[in-house]
Amino acid sequence: MELDFYKRLAKALAVEFGENCEVLVHDLTGGDPEHTIVTIENGHVSHRQTGDGPSQVALEAMQAEHPEELQDRSGYLLKTHDGRIVKSSTVYIRNEQGGVDGIFCVNYDITNLLMAQKAVGSLLSHGEEPKAPASIPQNVNELLDDLIEQSVQQVGKPVALMTKDDKIAAIRFLNKAGAFLVTKSGDKVSKYFGISKYTLYSYIDASKNL
Repeated sequence: MELDFYKRLAKALAVEFGENCEVLVHDLTGGDPEHTIVTIENGHVSHRQTGDGPSQVALEAMQAEHPEELQDRSGYLLKTHDGRIVKSSTVYIRNEQGGVDGIFCVNYDITNLLMAQKAVGSLLSHGEEPKAPASIPQNVNELLDDLIEQSVQQVGKPVALMTKDDKIAAIRFLNKAGAFLVTKSGDKVSKYFGISKYTLYSYIDASKNL
């Protein structure tokens, strides 16, 4: 896949919008799901660099059964490891068959703008409680932790109170999100949910039939 255009576009956008604008490209064709970032400009925004691992959206794209149905996303919020809020947009780079070969991402740090909004208070208030943004993981271990936490939130109860069906539902979420593309994720997930590796694989199979 020819990524030169997207690399040049990333550099141009980063220069155009300044140091608060992080632009990066994920290559999903390299066969290594844990090292997908092939170029990144202004990486200080999320503290990532070339060669680092995927975001959740990249894992989901690699795991998707119908990648042609994935939709670009614009203007959603994420949170960096050190608490900054970024406004993000994601564009899928497709091949001639409609599959996803890469992902083009723009993350703009709006932390200072949000602080200014808070300072003027009621002048900019729209009366709605904003949804808490998801985190930008710095490595695949953090990403896996985030996905496990999300799976628990999906079920709506702590692991100690989960039934077998609850755990299958959580495993189904993790599988769909691409969590098991991460090396040794099965060991961590099994330990977290208090099940054996054999049981985990049986739950993965069972979740496909839900």
